[in-house]
Amino acid sequence: MKSIYEIAADAGIREEHLEPYGKYKAKIDPALLEELQGRPDGRLVLVTAVNPTPAGEGKTLTTIGLAQSLNAIGRRTVAALREPSLGPVFGMKGGATGGGRAQIVPEEEINLHFTGDLHAITSANNLLSAMIDNHIYQGNALQLDPARIVWKRALDMNDRGLRSIVTGLGPGNGPVRESGFLITSASEVMAVLCLSENLEDLKRRLGQILIGYDVKGLPVTADKLKAVEAMAVLLKEAIKPNLVQTLEGTPVLVHGGPFANIAHGCSSLIATRTALKLGDIVVTEAGFGAELGAEKFFDIKCRQSGLKPSAAVLVVTAKALKYNGGAAKDRLGTEDLDSLKRGMGNLRRHVRNLQKFGVPVLVAINHFATDTDAEMEAIREECAALGVPAEVSKVFALGSEGGKQLAYALAGLLEEGQADFRPLYDTSLDLKSKIETIVKDIYGGEAVTYSPSASRALAQMEKLGYGGLPVCMAKTPYSFTDQPALLGAPEGFTVSVSGVSLSAGAGFIVVETGNTMRMPGLPKVPAAERMALGGDGQIEGLL
Repeated sequence: MKSIYEIAADAGIREEHLEPYGKYKAKIDPALLEELQGRPDGRLVLVTAVNPTPAGEGKTLTTIGLAQSLNAIGRRTVAALREPSLGPVFGMKGGATGGGRAQIVPEEEINLHFTGDLHAITSANNLLSAMIDNHIYQGNALQLDPARIVWKRALDMNDRGLRSIVTGLGPGNGPVRESGFLITSASEVMAVLCLSENLEDLKRRLGQILIGYDVKGLPVTADKLKAVEAMAVLLKEAIKPNLVQTLEGTPVLVHGGPFANIAHGCSSLIATRTALKLGDIVVTEAGFGAELGAEKFFDIKCRQSGLKPSAAVLVVTAKALKYNGGAAKDRLGTEDLDSLKRGMGNLRRHVRNLQKFGVPVLVAINHFATDTDAEMEAIREECAALGVPAEVSKVFALGSEGGKQLAYALAGLLEEGQADFRPLYDTSLDLKSKIETIVKDIYGGEAVTYSPSASRALAQMEKLGYGGLPVCMAKTPYSFTDQPALLGAPEGFTVSVSGVSLSAGAGFIVVETGNTMRMPGLPKVPAAERMALGGDGQIEGLL
């Protein structure tokens, strides 16, 4: 690894704007972005993927490798990624720093506590919870209804036992009430931090957070509790983007970590804007498949910020298509053209969905060692029939050398200047119409059903003046539907909305579908069981 000062200098960041956390990572002073306001923005490229499968699609890997490859062909490129959550690291998915020769480093530090951002977000979230309970205990001047407190505590760990809890048990501990925990990556404080333009905007958004309702049924926000300034104090350092590097020395801004299945799934706006001032091309990613991460990137982050993406790269693997075509998990490394072709519907729908947002699409075929030439050719032929370019990416094995053809293809796409970005729906639509537009136009569904509580919540939000907000769908990432076992590209299905909540500070409505949980649980054999700390301080089993 190079010194973080060298990485910063290569990116055009002067030492005075760098706040080092050791030798290989640093925070960037917000004054840098202010200083660069007059500089034109680079081109913004989103990397997304088909629906995730047990084999892994390599979306973050491709983002890192593509950024390295673009630099290798002479295009000044910066990557912008999300921070890993401890939940997946110790659960099922693992870390989020890429792999092989396309990694960001120092990978163990990034995957664990990094610069403390997620802990700061957790603390700010739980300070608000503590102040709510204390306010009620100390006389409840705001007349909060304990039965209608909607704010929950947060923890950066998969812990299903905390989904539903009872607080206030025991004498002198306040009113007994039901509550629960979210994983930090699904919390509104995370979303607020990631969508804020600056510290002033952060405070404004924190103040708009809905904490509950008073005895008259009127909404009560965090600013009325006088919690905003203290929360901002805890987030003072967390709002600053983090700078690290790839194995080949490409600068990467890693900042914020909302999940895409239960949150909005994009890294921070501040980091994106900073990267756009530093690079001619900025490669960023949005979590899980394109029907979740990409849709939210376009309809929430880009809509709120005014960002204009220039292209989208859709990551696909032969294994993913075979799995979506019915192949068994233990047979994905075997050539199976029939399953591959049956699974092409998943690729087709994602390509067509991305085109609905007015951005040109490039397909990146992430290569596995077991892939055959016939499988690669079949995917190329399908992409040609769709009218989109496709290139095989071997960045895992070869680093930038293995992604040069993909980089050249993307550079050519950007030079053509085809982008005419537009969100999917108009925010003037009522909330149910927005939900149904996503279900029908993106998922391929036929109808939406609502639980009685969800319908009441939507009606109340519109009555309170929040009907103009976009919607953030919480849905299984494994299927276009709300049923994880329905693979491929199903049609004619119904999506069930089970719950709805308001994230007024973040600026969207969270819509929970099926059995989606905003606090995940650990799998039967969590990754934590494979980890060990050696006597020399070396961590085993983390990556």
